[in-house]
Amino acid sequence: MTIMSKASYFIRCSRFPLILASLTLPATYVVAEEIEKNAEAAENQESQGWVEDFLQTLGADGEFDPNKLIDFSYLPGPFYNPEMDLGVGISAVGLYQYDPDDEVSQLSSLVINGLASTNGALGVAIANKTFINQDQQRFYLNAELFDAPDVFYGVGYDDNHQQANRIEFNQRIVSINPMLLQRMSPTSFVGIGFDFSYADASKIDPLDSAVDASLLDEDSRSVGLNVLLNHDSRDNVLNPQSGRIIEIDAAFYRQYLGSKTDFDVYNALYSEYMQTGRGKDILAWQVRGRFTSGDVPWDQLSKAGGGDLLRGYTSGRYRDKQMLMTQVEYRLNLPGRHGMVFWGGAGVIADDISQFNANKILPNGGIGYRFEVKRRVNLRLDMAWGDGDSGFYFNVNEAF
Repeated sequence: MTIMSKASYFIRCSRFPLILASLTLPATYVVAEEIEKNAEAAENQESQGWVEDFLQTLGADGEFDPNKLIDFSYLPGPFYNPEMDLGVGISAVGLYQYDPDDEVSQLSSLVINGLASTNGALGVAIANKTFINQDQQRFYLNAELFDAPDVFYGVGYDDNHQQANRIEFNQRIVSINPMLLQRMSPTSFVGIGFDFSYADASKIDPLDSAVDASLLDEDSRSVGLNVLLNHDSRDNVLNPQSGRIIEIDAAFYRQYLGSKTDFDVYNALYSEYMQTGRGKDILAWQVRGRFTSGDVPWDQLSKAGGGDLLRGYTSGRYRDKQMLMTQVEYRLNLPGRHGMVFWGGAGVIADDISQFNANKILPNGGIGYRFEVKRRVNLRLDMAWGDGDSGFYFNVNEAF
């Protein structure tokens, strides 16, 4: 019996009638009930103490320490998939204040995701959001460096939907996309950025695929400028609980900038977040499109799938020039720092917008677990299912 259990047992089985008799009856009940509740709470805390202690040693204490230059949490997680075999990923989640005297801007964030697997896959991705000058400016930076297996099923739904069209290859990716945003009104920003991306394919194994793999023979280099316009009334960028974002991002890749081909990419986004009235539960939904034109290289085609876009489909399987998707998610708040999510969605791909076909919709759904590692920063574990495909995702921050 633990110390807390003994305390609880003492309250229920006290053998000191003279002392208890000296107290008034209501007071006895109140005191005993209060001690009973405290003892039970202590028992629950003790039963979860080892988990909390382990997470706190990694910095995942759910709090922010302003005395640190960057307050980091470190989260390791094993994974397995057919492309990479057995591996381990680690996420470093850091929060910081760009200006300690800034009482308007939300906390800035730096998320570093790394992975390594038994078949030699290596990769690191960086996502940085810095809020500057009373949130008058925002600086975003996304960067990736990967050498890992990937899949190719050709281009377009008809080829992509056939499991026999699978081609395996190894892909090396280097990309960097910095962007500076300027506030134009209480809820609107204008941004300008630079995008560089390089990709090449090696160890191409066509298996028994009937798809032409020659598209992968030439490496890709895309260099361009992008312009962003948005309306953003979200209460928090990392983990919104209310508000909406409407955004258009246009990127223009040109040979005179260093790109191998000339093409354009247009991203359109609408996301909304609503409190349901049941505690802190959130209903979130999104419509998202990615549309391209020109001589689009194979690595810059619009893709449905992965950890953010239509979870449940292998990233890289469904790709074409145009993509449109929607998803709705219920975020259930649980006691402590825990939560669950349930979602469903659907998407379409095509060579041209006019070719979007209701008979070629890609449905998906899933369930996930959330743990708040830092203030408004969640670790997410998602299991998702699609049409003949599925996926498990270990990541930081919400999918949208």
